[in-house]
Amino acid sequence: MTWSGIFWGIGDFLDWTFQLLQQNMMGDILNNIFIIGIASGLLYWLFTQKKLSAKAANDPNQLK
Repeated sequence: MTWSGIFWGIGDFLDWTFQLLQQNMMGDILNNIFIIGIASGLLYWLFTQKKLSAKAANDPNQLK
């Protein structure tokens, strides 16, 4: 097998997977899952940071 055959095979595989994502709105579902996951992670991080910042503001022995 030549290098061009390997790269054409990879390209055909990627083309096939992208076509699967476009059918039956599978791509929209995956996008929504990613958006919800990222938004959830961001909210979790923000609330945790708020708690830690309040704890640090009340601690007189913290390093500055």
